[in-house]
Parts: sequence; C-alpha cells; structure tokens
Amino acid sequence: MLKLDFHPAGRHFLQIPGPSPVPDRILRAMSYPTIDHRGPEFGALGLSVLDGIKKIFKTTQPVVIYPASGTGAWEAALTNTLSPGDAVLMYETGHFATLWKKMAESLGLKPEFLGLPGVEGWRRGVQADMIEARLRADTGHAIKAVCVVHNETSTGVTSDIAAVRRAIDAAGHPALFMVDTISGLACADYRHDEWGVDVTVSGSQKGLMLPPGISFNALSQKALEASREAKLPRAFWSWAEIVEMNKDGYWPYTPNTNLLYGLSEALEMILGEGLDNVFARHRRLAAACRAAVTAWGLEIQCVDPAVYSPVLTGVVMPEGVDADAVRKLIYERFDLSLGTGLGKVKGRMFRIGHLGDCNDLALMAALAGCEMGLRLAGVTLRASGVGAAMDYLAQHESAPRLKAVA
Repeated sequence: MLKLDFHPAGRHFLQIPGPSPVPDRILRAMSYPTIDHRGPEFGALGLSVLDGIKKIFKTTQPVVIYPASGTGAWEAALTNTLSPGDAVLMYETGHFATLWKKMAESLGLKPEFLGLPGVEGWRRGVQADMIEARLRADTGHAIKAVCVVHNETSTGVTSDIAAVRRAIDAAGHPALFMVDTISGLACADYRHDEWGVDVTVSGSQKGLMLPPGISFNALSQKALEASREAKLPRAFWSWAEIVEMNKDGYWPYTPNTNLLYGLSEALEMILGEGLDNVFARHRRLAAACRAAVTAWGLEIQCVDPAVYSPVLTGVVMPEGVDADAVRKLIYERFDLSLGTGLGKVKGRMFRIGHLGDCNDLALMAALAGCEMGLRLAGVTLRASGVGAAMDYLAQHESAPRLKAVA
C-alpha cells in the first residue's frame, strides 16, 4: 500500500530551547560505521571526547559520560554522593528545579525547597543570600548537598553560580554543591573548577547541538570522596568503574558509539569557534530577541536583566490570551516550533530558543513567524519586533568569521 507522508516545502524551524537543531556536520559524523567498542579505534575516540568535554566544562577533573538523558545524570549526581534520608537544600527557579526535587524525594532523600513565593520565584534567579542564611542556621550540618539550576529552561533565567559558591563558603558549610547546566553548557559561560562545583549535570541536546541521548556528570575530588561513603543504591550510574575504565578510553558497558562520533564533531565545532565567541554569539542573539519582545510591548518572563538567559527568551502573553493556542497557530501556519510554558506558567507564556546552531537569519525567521502569528491570533503589538531585532543585529556586529590561510 502506498503511504503518503506530508512534508511541507522548506525547512522546519525548530526554535524550542532544546533539543536544538543538529548541524549537518554532526549528522554526517553520526552516520559513520559503528565500530567495536572494545577495539583500539574506539579507545582513541573515547580518550579524545573525554579530553575535549573537560574543556567545555572548564575542568581538569573527570567528566562521566552516560548513554542517557539529562534526567539520568540528575539521578547519578544524587545516588553517587548521598545516603537514604539525607537532607538536601534545593532552590526553586522553575519547572526543572521542581522535577529535580521530586526525583530527590523518590530516591528517599529529604529535599528542602527554598525560593521566592508563587510565580514570582519563576521570574528571578537563585537568591544566594537565602541559601547562605539557611546554611548558617544549619549548625549541625544536617544538609548534605545544595542543588541549583544554572539555566532554568522553563523560564529563561540564568543564575549566578559563583555567588552561590560564595554563599556556601561564607556560611562555612561543608555541603556538596551540585549544579544542573543541562541547557546552559556551551551556551552560557560555565566554570566547574573555578566556581567550586562538586557535581555538574548536563546533556547533549542543547548547546552541544546533538540529539538527546548523552548526559554528563563533571566531578570534583570532594564528590569522588563522598561517593565512597554514599549509601544510595546505584549500579549503572556508579562512577567508580566508569572513571577507572575511562582512563583507557572505554566504558564498562556498551556506550552510544555513534553519538560519541557526533560529540567529537560538536567539540571540534565549538572549540574551533572558540568558547568566548560561542558565548558572545548567544548573548547577542538573545539581546536581539529581547529587543523584539520589548518592541512588541510584551513582557519577558525573566524580570531581572542581570540574569537574562542567552539560551532562550520566555514571552508572556497578555491576560486572556492562551499561549499554547498562539504556538499552535504559529506551528500550523509557519512550520515553526516554539517551546511551551511548563508547570506554573503553562498557557501563560511561550519560549523562543536561540541556542546551539543558531545565527542571525535563523533568529530573524523565528521572530518573523512569531510576529505574524501573534497578529493573526489578535494580539495587539506596539511595534515591529522584527524591525527592532534587525536594528540591534545591524548595530552589534558578530565575531569575525574565520578565514582560511593560504
């Protein structure tokens, strides 16, 4: 029987805040023939990606790579370092911080959620002073870990991780420091060693420009020491055997070989562009996107300019406008996918991703689709956001493209 699939002409615009579009270079790398994961060729590949990923996390310590989503790396961070009944201080910045807390509860830990009340807490970053005050009150050091989200994908807020480290130190507290930078890595500046993070969690499908399926734990020596005493059950997630076998470029189970080919290519692309240039490109595109939203006369979900995300922008709809209905209209009319509102802000906002393999024209296409869709949905716009973004990009040049030298 002949099956007809409908594929609209032209490319689909995937502007959700992850998974992000996968560049052709990475897709081609992933199509290489699968090799023996115990052979010498694979060992060389393993050593290469394990060394390269350290540069992205800005660490000299081990980075564990799992064939799993970021959720798996959340679990690995907790189960490798903690014991049943341990108290964990977690900070609520949005939907993903909430999900990490729920996981901690399901694992038999006792998470305590700090944060500003109501939806307001989902519009600002981590308040380091609140963490410091709580840790100072914990004179018996019952709290074993502090967990925060670096870039909250549900809201477009990027928290100050160095400030949280300073707060922990100011309180003189020995708690482990764990950070989720699943959507921040390779988009926003992140410094695992310099910021004194004990476990950093990340994933492949955001700034690394890969399909979902790889996740990471960047470790500290303090975290490795804690793992020797931790009592939560773990087998697949256990760091010990993985770190040992990684010394020769191998894993104690079958790794996702072809995704590691893709990771190798992604590392070459990112480090070839230069991390500072990557971060500057994300900041520039984010500023142009915010210029558009401001010109439209709409609210940005993040209300603190100091912690605007370079990864995505949350766009708040006027009272009475269903953000999901607007997203649906934009998808059906313009083949453009935008991120939905999650948790407390579902139906109130949508999210524009500007991360990974994104450039000026990709952003402009997304903003044009949004502007047309908003007008078709009956949303009153103050001015052209497309024009405002064009002006911003024209006035703020990008980093010069690399040129081949003869």
